[in-house]
Amino acid sequence: MARKGPDFASPIRRVLITLLTIVLIALFLFWRIDSPRAERMRTALIDRFVPSFEWALAPVTKASQMIAGFQSYARIYEQNQELRRELQKMQAWKEAAVQLEQENSKLLAQNNVRIDPALTSVTGVVMVDSGSAFRQSVLVNVGAQDGIVDGWATMDGLGLVGRISGVGQRTSRVVLLNDPSSRIPVTIQPSGDRALLTGDNTALPFLDFIESMDNVRPGDRVVTSGDGGVFPPGLLVGQVVQGSDGRMRLRMAADYGRLEFLRVLRAHPAEQVRDSGAIITPADQGLIGPQLPAAIGLDPAND
Repeated sequence: MARKGPDFASPIRRVLITLLTIVLIALFLFWRIDSPRAERMRTALIDRFVPSFEWALAPVTKASQMIAGFQSYARIYEQNQELRRELQKMQAWKEAAVQLEQENSKLLAQNNVRIDPALTSVTGVVMVDSGSAFRQSVLVNVGAQDGIVDGWATMDGLGLVGRISGVGQRTSRVVLLNDPSSRIPVTIQPSGDRALLTGDNTALPFLDFIESMDNVRPGDRVVTSGDGGVFPPGLLVGQVVQGSDGRMRLRMAADYGRLEFLRVLRAHPAEQVRDSGAIITPADQGLIGPQLPAAIGLDPAND
């Protein structure tokens, strides 16, 4: 086994550490001396050695700048997140404001609808849209406790929507005009021709049994005729359009895509005369018009 040589590094290391410790203690004591001469010597040492250590301080400066940059980035990130949260809140408020504006415009439109002054109405909110491939209807939050009667007409802010078909205590079902079971008599203006609006589960129901097709043009106004007592006469339904199959259809005035408020029109039944004795009939005046010559010849007064 080879023998190790003498170790000279350890004594030298201990001597250097001792000298460095003494120098640092002496520098500390020198820096703590409160004397004008010591102050001038410290200033001279700083002027002599500190500028030459700029290369050594460069990494420290860069590191401090990077730390300051990261801190600034963190503050900017927090501000950005706060602005994003505020923007989301503003979007929510904007959406609420748009919805309120739409509801306000619809209510104002309902107030401006011109209908028969004898008709009064109850406004309800659409709760559920129960439309399907076989049935088109909605539920409104007014019912028997509000005086709703089965068969009454319903309108949105502009046009006819449907009729009440099923009344609960607090809710009612409205069958829409495009329901396949819907059949209502209408009048086409300005020609005055009568037709039957037939729902076919589409946005453009058919106009069947038109009296005179030659008098009907696309764009003509369609209103309820009042025949059969199903709906009051004169309620706006929509405009005539011609389908791709050549048949006349109806573009409904009501906005079926945004049914939120519906007006239920109170329809008062026509007054019926039950006391036949109250009817005043004209007295029997005999024959009306000139008498025949034969009747004159047989008159006993001429004999």
